[in-house]
Amino acid sequence: MRHAFANIAFTPAVRDAQARDGSRAQYARAFESGDEVRNAELGPDEAAFIHAQRSFYMATVSETGWPYVQHRGGAAGFLRVVDAKTLTFTDLPGNRQFISVGNVANDDRVALILMDYTHRQRLKLLGRLSVEESPGEARTERTMTIHVDAFDWNCPKYIPVRFEAEDVQRALAERDARIAELEAQLAALRRSS
Repeated sequence: MRHAFANIAFTPAVRDAQARDGSRAQYARAFESGDEVRNAELGPDEAAFIHAQRSFYMATVSETGWPYVQHRGGAAGFLRVVDAKTLTFTDLPGNRQFISVGNVANDDRVALILMDYTHRQRLKLLGRLSVEESPGEARTERTMTIHVDAFDWNCPKYIPVRFEAEDVQRALAERDARIAELEAQLAALRRSS
């Protein structure tokens, strides 16, 4: 079974580097054999992961060949899975440099990295971005639609564990409530003795 991500990412130069490093045979067996293509359509696991994310990184390439990586963020669910091949998000006003928008006007290919630091998970996506302007809406500038060509779950090695502030606050509140409960029980025991 061929891997859609490897079909795109494993260029001849990448395969040469894998051969020099000794990993070429392993990747050829795992990612490039068979006729059926996998990892070209998002499944339920990918959809749930994407929906839970509050940010992602998106790379585009300028007409001069320079890569550009943009951080995008919002409430969980701001990056929506429309179907197995389509994602969308609303592009809100930022610093108004329009580098990503300008880049995709020339080359619509994008790469996304979605990180879950708490669970040490990383999803990489390759696709094509289309931009639809949204005139007349106060805060919304455009709708960004990503047509997914391939994805890959990446190794968790070296992903640092980090927690969202809300998760830490909730854990601290639970701890504080338990401490207050135990202190009240201790005070009651002292009064009864």
